[in-house]
Amino acid sequence: MDDLIEGAHASNRPGFLFSSPSRISGRPDLTEVIIPASQLALTGPSEQLDAAHWPVRGDLAHIRLAGICFVPHYAVPMPHVVSVGSAVLRSAAQDNAEAMGSLASGDLFNVLDMAGGWAWGQQGEQGLVGYLPMTALTLS
Repeated sequence: MDDLIEGAHASNRPGFLFSSPSRISGRPDLTEVIIPASQLALTGPSEQLDAAHWPVRGDLAHIRLAGICFVPHYAVPMPHVVSVGSAVLRSAAQDNAEAMGSLASGDLFNVLDMAGGWAWGQQGEQGLVGYLPMTALTLS
């Protein structure tokens, strides 16, 4: 491990550049790590989320959930409208996935992710979260 601390491979070690009065001292050959007082703290039980109405999954969440849910990426919604008579909101990006509800023509769908011909997002601002086929949507 010491060869990652010094020499040509030193840039491969993690670096933490937080500013705060809280400090963690490591071995003498390691740079001091400073931890923000208000971050990285467990302050109580985690909040139980209503998965059907919270736009969060393991890899992505709506930007308004930053600071509430910890995920690798946050997305700003892209407003779309349903452009077909009606579209079935699914629990997964598959035609045979569980139907969660339906959206009528003209309904707002806030898209957070698009992949494989499917859009993942939320109906309006507080509605159900799920997948719609991209063919059922147009930009708003």
